[in-house]
Amino acid sequence: MKIFAKEQIYQGDKITAEKQGISSTELMERAGIQIFNWLHARMQGAQVPVHVFCGIGNNGGDGLVIARHLITHGYNVFTYVVNCSDKRSKDFLINYDHIKTVTKKWPILLTCKEEFPAIGHDDIIVDAVFGIGLNREVDVWVKELFQHFRASKAFTLSIDMPSGLFAESVPKDENAVVWANHTLSFASPKLVFFLPETYKYTQQWEILDIGLDPEFLYTTPTEAEFIMKMDVLPMYRPRTTFAHKGNFGHSLIIGGSYGKIGAVILASQSTLAIGAGLVTANVPKCGYTALQARFPEAMVITDEDEQLITKIDVNIDPTVIGVGIGMGTDPKTISAFSSFLKSNKKPLVLDADALNIISSKSSLLKLLPENTILLPHFGELERLIGKWKDDFERLKKAKAFSKKHKVILVIKGAFTITVFNDRLFVNSSGNPGMATAGSGDVLMGIITGLISQGYEPLVATVFGVYLHGRSGDLAAQDLGYESIIASHMIDYLSEAILDLFKRPEQPEPEKSEDNKA
Repeated sequence: MKIFAKEQIYQGDKITAEKQGISSTELMERAGIQIFNWLHARMQGAQVPVHVFCGIGNNGGDGLVIARHLITHGYNVFTYVVNCSDKRSKDFLINYDHIKTVTKKWPILLTCKEEFPAIGHDDIIVDAVFGIGLNREVDVWVKELFQHFRASKAFTLSIDMPSGLFAESVPKDENAVVWANHTLSFASPKLVFFLPETYKYTQQWEILDIGLDPEFLYTTPTEAEFIMKMDVLPMYRPRTTFAHKGNFGHSLIIGGSYGKIGAVILASQSTLAIGAGLVTANVPKCGYTALQARFPEAMVITDEDEQLITKIDVNIDPTVIGVGIGMGTDPKTISAFSSFLKSNKKPLVLDADALNIISSKSSLLKLLPENTILLPHFGELERLIGKWKDDFERLKKAKAFSKKHKVILVIKGAFTITVFNDRLFVNSSGNPGMATAGSGDVLMGIITGLISQGYEPLVATVFGVYLHGRSGDLAAQDLGYESIIASHMIDYLSEAILDLFKRPEQPEPEKSEDNKA
């Protein structure tokens, strides 16, 4: 699913109006009706007080449309205009006139001085104050109004995005933003829904189709995409009848040190579980027995040293190599890894201590093959790209790093983001139960195993991140968040693959008295 930028959404509105021969006011009416239908289907005529707070721009115009349709369908509506400026949009003024024709209870003008209207905790707030165009800090009175919303504990529905939230930057003051229970977003989700510093402002979001021009939606490239099952299903490569293990490559996993052999076991297991034909683990001598006993499907090469990787000189011809997990940063290991990079020509997946070594010796970045995949957690990412002031600067630095060094950067988190040049792939799968030791080792193995089978590095990364998260979701359904351990994600990988081909259960159609309001 594409994530359109602010300017692209404006462009889409304009193109739609031109191609469909409608005015911006008619497009606003369409959007407002869709939101009304959403509310109407859920409220079914209930007389819960609905407080519609409108700004004086186009988002406020949407709010006036919603309020008008709620009023004409007999709901208990209180409409307010947050009237803190003299600048009103044309479509707001048109809809302000329209609502006065259907009710004697005209919108209440809040002049940003008086006391706030009373809101009960069982009431509903419709937040249509600001939209994606907001580019300044809100006034003190408006900030206090938003705090009043939150203090009321009423269900808060935001239109397009929570008011006070910026489309392309992080607010300085969390109290100057509406904390929405639900956001109905037009055309596409907003990138701020998925970032650690701004995710909290909406508990849930949903996309409403307001009939934007299909050609615009289909052909317009976006910097960011939200990766769902429908996006990864075409990536899947089915096997042919006469396939054999040689068709699916040979993965080499290099890592481990005394006390950290488990990381290599997890990565090796997930490499085969995702479909690689062969896997060899290169570990210190202390890992030999553990690997052979715990994972007999793997072949094992041992270092001369009992406890560390001190030399990487294998006599096999792997398809892809995953390096770094549990490896440590002993000077001997650093020397071995540096020498390995100078001679290696194979595709690489780097994690953990491989990234820490590179961070301490940035000259090694020049030795990475093009499209090497880096899998840092936040601490490792900071050591790679430097500190950032907020999530948007983090993404900017990550894109610059990816482009400069020609690598694929995976920023692990609740919504793992794959960064490739200027493009962002935001993952939809996964859950808090996956915040557990070894989860990253499993992800490394999955991506390595996909490359082994012939998937291009970017496809393998985006697909692998999704399958990793989906296996965790399926595990959570059976085990709960707290009980998930990394090996469960391997156990559920087969279900994650099969899940690609399952049709979603169809919900019962929602009944509405008037879906064509």
